[in-house]
Amino acid sequence: MLAGCGYQFRVGGAGPTIGGAPASTPTKPSPRLAIKTLINNSFEPNLEARYTNYFRDEFSSGSGAKVVSESESADLVLSGQILSVSVPTLSFSQTATLESRAEVVVLVRVEEVRSGKVVWTQLAKGGSEFFVTSDLQFNRTLQNRAMEQAGRILAADLASRFLLQVETGALTKQDPVPASSPQ
Repeated sequence: MLAGCGYQFRVGGAGPTIGGAPASTPTKPSPRLAIKTLINNSFEPNLEARYTNYFRDEFSSGSGAKVVSESESADLVLSGQILSVSVPTLSFSQTATLESRAEVVVLVRVEEVRSGKVVWTQLAKGGSEFFVTSDLQFNRTLQNRAMEQAGRILAADLASRFLLQVETGALTKQDPVPASSPQ
């Protein structure tokens, strides 16, 4: 039988870094982001509250920002509007619609609280398909689920796009100040 040979493995230090970056790079604190309730410009009722909650969930977990309530102090404020909701037919027979898609278009903007400057705007579209049955009430349930899924897809897409802005520093880059001319 093999007995312990006396070798021990230990890991010390910070470990390897990617790209030759220093082992201990100071990280900036995450920006504090307040998300206002979206404005619903569509004819679909009550989407604003649900979509705002999807945005808060996705941005708090995947945007690189710390989501705070509107009453707390924030560095950035996200506001937006649901521009449209449509339900186009994807497939049909001579007598009935077989499959449809719920499509939602949203416009969001992020504003810096101190300066009031808009630092990011994004137009996004989310969609989700559903099969149509002969039961009208069940079809409405399927359509609602498709709109829910479209909203979650939109929120995740916008959160990842926002994360890219945070990671690249694009939100905090200032316009270059023109050099003053010697007098």
